[in-house]
Formats: sequence, C-alpha cells, structure tokens
Amino acid sequence: MISAVITADIVASTSLSRIQLKILMKNLSMILAPYQHEFFRGDSFQVYIKSPGEALLLLLQMRTAAMKLAQDSSMPLTDVRACLGIGAVKPPVKTLKTASDEAFVLSGRAFDKMSAEQRLGITGNEKNIEVNLGLKLIAGFIDYVFQRLTSKQAAVVFELLMGRTQVEAARRLKKSQATVHKHAQSAGWPEIEKLLPDYQTLISLLVL
Repeated sequence: MISAVITADIVASTSLSRIQLKILMKNLSMILAPYQHEFFRGDSFQVYIKSPGEALLLLLQMRTAAMKLAQDSSMPLTDVRACLGIGAVKPPVKTLKTASDEAFVLSGRAFDKMSAEQRLGITGNEKNIEVNLGLKLIAGFIDYVFQRLTSKQAAVVFELLMGRTQVEAARRLKKSQATVHKHAQSAGWPEIEKLLPDYQTLISLLVL
C-alpha cells in the first residue's frame, strides 16, 4: 500500500528556553498522537502516515507549531526541517528506526540530501516523474512562503491549519479578527489553502 513517512528534525531548538522546548514537544506530541512516530537524538523524529493525503497538512502543522514560539523579532525562528517520502509500506510497521520499506528509504535519503537552506522536501518513487515534479514545485513554493513567516503569522496559520476559523483563531490568540485576517493574508494563507487539495490530487495519481 502507498503510505507516507516524514523524517524531520527541529531547527534552532537550542534557542528555545526549557519551558518553550517543553511546550513545543507537547504540541508536537499532540499533533502526532494519531500517527505512529518516534523521537530520537533529542530533536529528530520520524512519522509513519498510512494515508499519504494527510501528510502535508500534518507537516505544516508541525512547522507552524515550532515557528510560532519566537517571542520577539530578535529571536531566531524555530522550525521543523522535514522530508516527506511517499511509497510502498507493508504493514504492520513495528519499529520506525529499523523499517526499510520504500517510503522510509525515500524519506531518509531525501532528508540526508537536503541543503542547509531547504526546510521541506517531498518525493515519491522514480516511476512517477510527472507527479514528482508537481510535488517538488509544491514543496518549493510552500518552503519559500514558510521561510518568510513571522512568529505572529505562523501562530495564525497554525490555528487555520488545525481547522479553526479566523473568528476562532482570533479568540484563541486574543487578537481582533481584523488582525488575524491581516496576518493570514500577509502569510499567504489563501495560496497555502489552495495547494493542500492540489497535493492530495497529485498523491492520488501515484503508482507503485
């Protein structure tokens, strides 16, 4: 069956205070709770997602959960650097760190090849040349947008990625709806929102 694997680490985790790191790990654990996942080396982890159509949304939720923690503009933004591999996995998967199915291999190898500037990669197997090109373009565009987010914009995008309305986000963030709308627009949320179903469409075209 076609599944997805995310190989990731936390960028600039040492810039966080002990309390902030605890909050981040709690948020990540909450986001990842429905999925099989393992943390290792302190700030690195892998996630196994049986339904690959859910993987990009999950990845962006993780990134914004990290990015929103910066308290002021002088503090470097924490981020999650990740590669999403989509390929065959034969369940059950008992231990992620020793799994050798296609999706795990694709994710791990692509992660190791990522440049220092790159924070997001998506790859499928070599049979899917056109689909892989589309996934690469989606990853590149989203990464471009995300690497320009402020912590305030990331906080708003996080709430929206969690399925909340702008009214609900404003209430949770204790900001006006106008402020939330402004941050959403400047963060490129309308474009991000459109790309999520485009990603799902591409995933549906993958073949083993």
